[in-house]
Amino acid sequence: MSNFILVLDTNRKPLNPCTPGIARGLLKSGKARVFRRFPFVIILNKAVLSSPAQMQLKLDPGSKTTGIALLQGEQVVFGAELTHRGQQIKNALESRRALRRGRRSRKTRYRKPRFLNRTRQCGWLAPSLQHRVETILTWVNRLRRYAPITNISTELVRFDMLALDNPEISGIEYQQGTLFGYEVREYLLAKWDRKCAYCSAENVPLQIEHIHPKAKGGTNRISNLCVACEPCNIKKGTQDVEVFLTKKPDVLKRILAQAKRPLKDASAVNSTRWALMNRLKQTGLPVLAASGGKTKFNRCRLLLPKTHWLDAACVGEVEQLEVKTTQPLLIKATGHGTRQMCGTDRFGFPTRHRKTIQIHKGFQTGDIVKAAVREGKKFGTYVGRVLCRATGSFDIATKSGRVAGISHKFCTHIHRKDGYNYAY
Repeated sequence: MSNFILVLDTNRKPLNPCTPGIARGLLKSGKARVFRRFPFVIILNKAVLSSPAQMQLKLDPGSKTTGIALLQGEQVVFGAELTHRGQQIKNALESRRALRRGRRSRKTRYRKPRFLNRTRQCGWLAPSLQHRVETILTWVNRLRRYAPITNISTELVRFDMLALDNPEISGIEYQQGTLFGYEVREYLLAKWDRKCAYCSAENVPLQIEHIHPKAKGGTNRISNLCVACEPCNIKKGTQDVEVFLTKKPDVLKRILAQAKRPLKDASAVNSTRWALMNRLKQTGLPVLAASGGKTKFNRCRLLLPKTHWLDAACVGEVEQLEVKTTQPLLIKATGHGTRQMCGTDRFGFPTRHRKTIQIHKGFQTGDIVKAAVREGKKFGTYVGRVLCRATGSFDIATKSGRVAGISHKFCTHIHRKDGYNYAY
C-alpha cells in the first residue's frame, strides 16, 4: 500500500491521484509518461476537461520532523515526513561564530567594525527556525502544483502553554470538555522523555504526578507536574519531593531543574507557528488551525499508530479516516551545499579553494542517476546519487555501496538535485 500517484494532464492541470496499478497501466500503454520521481508524478498525453475532486492538505509541523498528508474526502491517499536541518544550520553558524571570535585575539589584518548590519527586521527569526517555515512552504507549493488542493489544515500549536499555566485564559469549557487532559499529558510526556521522573523507567504506564503535593500547598501549574510510574507514585504519596529524594540528591537536582525548564521543541514550534500561519494564508487557500491535543484525541479515537504523517491526517475536525497508504515518502532536507569559496581548518585558516563550476558533463553532484554499464570491469546497472568530477569519471553511491570510476557516457538522469534526500 504505497502512496497514490499524482496525475497531471497535458496542460499540467492537477487531476485526481490514482493507484500505482492504474498509473503502471497508463505508462505501459503509452498514455502517460513520468513527469517527476519524488513525489512520483505522471503526466497524461491529453487534456482533461472535467473538474477533479477536492483535496485537503494537512500539516503537523514539528521542530525536527513535519508530517504531511493529502486527503480525498475521508481517504488518506498520500503521506510524507519532512525532516528539517535546523540543528545542522545552528551548528554551522556556531562554528563560523567561533572562528570569527578566535580571529579577534590574533594578529590578523585590521577590519573596520560594521555595526549597521546588525539591525533585525520586525518578525525576524533565527536561520534555523526560518528554515522550517521556508521548507514547509516549499512542499506546500510543490504539492499544490501536482494535486487539486482546495484547503489547508495545520496544527497551529502543539501545546497551549498559556492555557496550561492559566486554564481560565481560554475558558473553562476548553479544559473540561472532550479534550480534557490531552494537552497536559502530551506536553508532560514530551518534556520528561516518556520516562518516569524518579526511576527513569521506560515503556511502562505513566501517571501525572505533583512534584510538590497538593496536600501541602502544591498547585496544578505545569511547572509542578511530572510523569511517574505507578510504584514511584504510590511510594512518594503525599511526601514532599525533598523528603522523598533525600538519599538521591542528584535525581532531586535534575527534577527541580527540568521542571522549570521549558520544552525546547515546543518553544521552537511556538516561535514559528504564526510566521508559518501567515505564510500559508498568503497562498490564497482557506487555512484551518487546530491544537496538538485535538490531534492526539483523534488519533487515539481512531486507533492509529503514532507517526508524523498520521498525526497530520488527524489534524482538525476528523470523523473517520480510511488510510489507503502505509508507505509514506521520507524527505530529508540536505541543502544545496555551501557558498563558502575558501575552506578553512579547525583554527580558521584557509586550506583550500572551491571552484565555482558545479555542473560537469551535464550532471551535478547530488543528482540521482541510472548508469547502465555494458562492458568492462564495472559491468552492471547502478542507481544512486552521483559524485561528479571535471574529468567525466563519476562515483555513484548505491544502496550496496559506492561504485567509483563510472563514465558520464553511461549515466542518465532520474531526479535532479533539489536539496532533499528521499526514501521510503
